[in-house]
Amino acid sequence: MSTLTIFLGKLLGLYLIVISAAMLTRKRQTLETLNRMARSGPWMLFSGMVATVAGLAIVLAHTIWTGGALALAVTLIGWAALLKGLALLLTPPDAMARAYESMGFERRFHLWMGAVLILGLWMVAEAFFA
Repeated sequence: MSTLTIFLGKLLGLYLIVISAAMLTRKRQTLETLNRMARSGPWMLFSGMVATVAGLAIVLAHTIWTGGALALAVTLIGWAALLKGLALLLTPPDAMARAYESMGFERRFHLWMGAVLILGLWMVAEAFFA
């Protein structure tokens, strides 16, 4: 496993753990903030720019389709971030708000955040103890 894969696995895994834990401990505030952000053109533009640059950085540095599950997960997260960023930049805010609502994030909040937490824990275990 490459040192870049291990570094990005640690970085992304810790990020996912911190974000999911913070959101789980502040569910009501998280949902209120995300609802407001989904309807805000400036926030969608800013979020799109950040996701696009993060995705591009990973895609340019780490498009590795072999080498184990962690390498594949890092690559897929990079591509997902890039595609999400482009979608946020190119989709009108009202359409993005409808897409957010259709995901059922509020109804399945604990399921979504639990999946993010588990992914983060797995990535950290793979990267730190490989």
